[in-house]
Amino acid sequence: MTNPQTKNGMLYLVSTPIGNYDDITLRAINVLKEVDLVVCEERKEGNRLLSHYGIIKPIAQINEHNESAASAIILDELKSGKNIALISDCGTPLFSDPGTILVKKAIQERIKVTAIPGSSSLLPALITSGFDMKQFLFYGFLSPKRENRILELQKLRNEKRTFVLMDTPYRLLQVLRDMSEVLKQSRKISVAFNLTMEDETIVRGFPSELYKHFSETNPKGEFVIVVENLK
Repeated sequence: MTNPQTKNGMLYLVSTPIGNYDDITLRAINVLKEVDLVVCEERKEGNRLLSHYGIIKPIAQINEHNESAASAIILDELKSGKNIALISDCGTPLFSDPGTILVKKAIQERIKVTAIPGSSSLLPALITSGFDMKQFLFYGFLSPKRENRILELQKLRNEKRTFVLMDTPYRLLQVLRDMSEVLKQSRKISVAFNLTMEDETIVRGFPSELYKHFSETNPKGEFVIVVENLK
């Protein structure tokens, strides 16, 4: 795998499964097999993924704690001619994950950056919600501090488009509680839980209904919340 236009290597942004290991493209596997280095957020998760597909590669780590320093080191590797794949713990890289600094630096240095598309929790959550998708807003993570989260939800309350929220698994009930308080019954939501897994669950209703449901079931896993457009 070479980049004939420059002596630099190429940076591949490789999408990986969000849960089900069957959800990976042939192209992604081929890229992971051929690059010189795989950069991941968590070394344990990166090793587990590569091991599942029988791929042995050197691994570097980039996360919220070392993103700036690690980006500089990886950029030097790219400039030396190495081809590098950036993956996240699951799904599409850079979506609420580290890597933006690296990509910006690579673009500034005129290093070619290409995406290997694949799994993402965003679109599956949207298309299974049953809500209008002509226009939608990806808001991402709310503040971990309740008072700030309440303020964010109050601003979003008047958002006319369908919008999408994500958060860490342990914060599902907190987010649903606050959505119940702020949104009340102004619009329905859909919670897509553990997408692509055997226990995949998609529950739709008003925030208070889903807060009650998940309080009783006390689930553990990844989730995406889709909030219905204002009608």
